[in-house]
Amino acid sequence: MLHIVGRQHYSIMKLGMINSAWEQHGVGLVDGLRKTKELGFDCVDIFEDPMEPQAADRITEIKQTCDELELPIISVVGVSVGLVDFNPSVQRFHVERCKRYLDMGATFGAKNYLLVIGEYIWQKEVIPPEEQWRFAVENCRLLGDYAGERDLEIVIELEPFHMSLVNNIGEMDRFLTDVNNPAVKANIDISHMVLSDSPPESLAALKGRAGHVHISDCDGKVHGDLPPGRGAVPFEGYMHAIKDLDFDGAISLELEYAPDPSQIVEWVTEAYSATDRLMSAINLRH
Repeated sequence: MLHIVGRQHYSIMKLGMINSAWEQHGVGLVDGLRKTKELGFDCVDIFEDPMEPQAADRITEIKQTCDELELPIISVVGVSVGLVDFNPSVQRFHVERCKRYLDMGATFGAKNYLLVIGEYIWQKEVIPPEEQWRFAVENCRLLGDYAGERDLEIVIELEPFHMSLVNNIGEMDRFLTDVNNPAVKANIDISHMVLSDSPPESLAALKGRAGHVHISDCDGKVHGDLPPGRGAVPFEGYMHAIKDLDFDGAISLELEYAPDPSQIVEWVTEAYSATDRLMSAINLRH
């Protein structure tokens, strides 16, 4: 939502979380969604593979539960490293699999499909890296068309690993420019930006091309997905830079593998409270 006051404008964003934090620690699907609503989250992101054997039943259950709770589903989350495989048949399979994610997103009334694409293989030897880049561009352009027809966006995850295709803001800028599809945008992951040495001011390159945000903490050296405040991420500058982008979206907590599974409710509650404070401090959430 974009609020306008006189000549000034500012964004108001939702606070959500990826539901996988619950199921990794034995909290069932419905119970996790109910707890998400109970804690005060505005929305939820769904990590669910639509091609698993019981997926149809789970998708129905997710939709019914979120409708009942009035808990909007903003994003569906998927990893599809095969989009850049050197085998055309593998690429075709993953394109079709991504389409199923988009179909699931449309069923949920979601805003976007958070897509993690692949890595360069064999140390960028044997297969020229520009070939793998081309595979990703062409397949994401095709998927962008499919998403646009369903009033959805694809948001590309920045993965801060050495061989990831999109591993810093500069490469994200280059990728979105090459894909050149209005339905394909960037996901901003704050801790991944820190790990890839991408400062807050670099986000200006994504103005008009950002669609979603992930938030978590880390030690500044290794991927962490910790509650904000548990690591070394300097959130304030990134939060202001995100606000300056002025886009209608959500900031979703990405929490993985709490050290004590029996304390998962406390872990999520801590992360919710910390993120709410960060957002409220700059009027990014009401």
